[in-house]
Amino acid sequence: MVVLRKLPGMPGWPAALGLRLPQKFLFLLFLSGLLTLCFGALFLLPDSSRFKRLFLPRRATASASSSSSASSSSASSSSTRDTDLPRSPPAAAEPRHASPAAPRRLREKLRTAARMAGPPARTAPGSRQQVQGGESRAQPASAAPPARETRAPFRFDYERFRRSLRHPVRGGRSGEDPETRARRMKIKEMMKFAWDNYKQYALGKNELRPLTKNGHIGNMFGGLRGATVIDALDTLYIMELEEEFQEAKQWVEKSFDLNVNGEASLFEVNIRYIGGLLATYYLTGEEVFKSKALELGEKLLPAFNTPTGIPRGVINLGSGMSWSWGWASAGSSILAEFGTLHLEFLHLSELSGNPVFAEKVRNIRRVLSRVEKPQGLYPNFLSPVTGSWVQHHVSIGGLGDSFYEYLIKSWLMSDKKDSEAKKMYDDALEAIEKHLVKKSAGGLTYIAEWRGGILDHKMGHLACFSGGMIALGAQHSAGDRRQRHMELAAEITSTCHESYTRSDTKLGPEAFRFDAGSEATATRLSERYYILRPEVVESYMYLWRLTHQPKYRHWGWEVVQALEKYCRVEAGFSGIRDVYTTTPTHDNMQQSFFLAETLKYLYLLFCEDDVLSLEDWVFNTEAHPLPINHTDLRAAGQP
Repeated sequence: MVVLRKLPGMPGWPAALGLRLPQKFLFLLFLSGLLTLCFGALFLLPDSSRFKRLFLPRRATASASSSSSASSSSASSSSTRDTDLPRSPPAAAEPRHASPAAPRRLREKLRTAARMAGPPARTAPGSRQQVQGGESRAQPASAAPPARETRAPFRFDYERFRRSLRHPVRGGRSGEDPETRARRMKIKEMMKFAWDNYKQYALGKNELRPLTKNGHIGNMFGGLRGATVIDALDTLYIMELEEEFQEAKQWVEKSFDLNVNGEASLFEVNIRYIGGLLATYYLTGEEVFKSKALELGEKLLPAFNTPTGIPRGVINLGSGMSWSWGWASAGSSILAEFGTLHLEFLHLSELSGNPVFAEKVRNIRRVLSRVEKPQGLYPNFLSPVTGSWVQHHVSIGGLGDSFYEYLIKSWLMSDKKDSEAKKMYDDALEAIEKHLVKKSAGGLTYIAEWRGGILDHKMGHLACFSGGMIALGAQHSAGDRRQRHMELAAEITSTCHESYTRSDTKLGPEAFRFDAGSEATATRLSERYYILRPEVVESYMYLWRLTHQPKYRHWGWEVVQALEKYCRVEAGFSGIRDVYTTTPTHDNMQQSFFLAETLKYLYLLFCEDDVLSLEDWVFNTEAHPLPINHTDLRAAGQP
């Protein structure tokens, strides 16, 4: 703006312009209007505008920003209610539709502003609103409102939880025969062998490479280390490998760093790390495991910042940015990933008193209840933006499997109170029976995959968990339904056993087919490998506990012998590349889930039923035991 000044010896600038009096008046009126418009426009600029900060006092801009953040926090908090879990003062929530790629520093500023602003003022009952000078004021009808209630910090009552268990965690160890005990001791020796070699050659790395005797980190855990340590903790404890358990605990206490910055699978971090830490806390009561689980759980929350609340599959644990897998169709989220959070997140709320974790997974349920299911089936790909299915590919194996498992287990974990989960499971299983369950020409029952109405007659190793799941759900059905489901569970488990017995190594392939005259065998070279997977022995364990038919222990012992013969190497256990040759090539990887799942399920197969009793525990999809909520475990005096 050009500033015109009056110079000595010269007339004033209006006179210099040669304006008459009426013209001077109109010119001054126009100039004053222009100045008013310019300064008024400052109030329409964003709070971050440096022009606004230049002309307005800092206190005014801060007040505007705080009030905006406070209203956002209030709206988010009002939608986060949980009547089943302990309550605690909710943390300041991020805007529901904030981009997950927002810088971490910006999110921290929003939280700080919301905390400083406090909750929005409320009008007391019986008061009246009075508008004065453009402001709305609350006039109290009588006395001042009572002082805000102060709440004691939330405390989970661990001792009360342990008293609620109906069986000792490690069982009574009574009445077993010598052969069963000897087989269980053999599996315990295998666990010690796997752990000792991991400790010697790869402690702190994620997995052991037993052929080259070094560690493997990989890119699935976002910079987190020690996946085998966390996965092995509860197995070491249950097997009473006390010295080895203390070694693992010491590593968690001294070396397990959560301040990492990398791309992590939301699903894998949840089932392995959070699941393993939660289970070990419930088994031991050691606070370090609980605190690590809660801290890590907080780091996963930004993945839920999508328009629907359906989390994306990949998250940077440092920045909080999240995105979908590059291979996922049209940026979709995967059913088996966002559908396999419920058990762990409910326990995060139970232990912290913060309902936000439970609300996140309950919102997933709400989205799934609204979307139309083709033929009653749940496709594997869902858009986190629109909440609609992206492809009509249905599988009980990879991409879909553990979603169904978590439905029935959520109901069981709630002590059979989560009726919504039970209905979703029953409806889904009915659709699976109608559209996917088939019988081969040789009489083998299997679950096919569904691609937009066209069946693919194959079954993956991952789908072999379903025998155990269906048997577990059948125990709580009535009459004919119970019998039909137990028969179906037994038939599927028998088919998976056939996939083992029809290979040269007596270990099962990654996938097997029922076409071109082939039954329960892999017909493609890319499906002939075995990576120490647990799903078949998982079903053996459930079917043994629910029927006590000796064949399931016999089949499990066959797997132990095959593992010893073909997978045990000098420095651990390794997967093999071809199950149809007796001189297989090893893949040089001792998977962390071999210690968490395969060896644990085999061990439990040869234990009495009161060891990790199914009356007290459900297993997450990584075989980490989480307790059934027999009672309200909130500490006395807690809200």
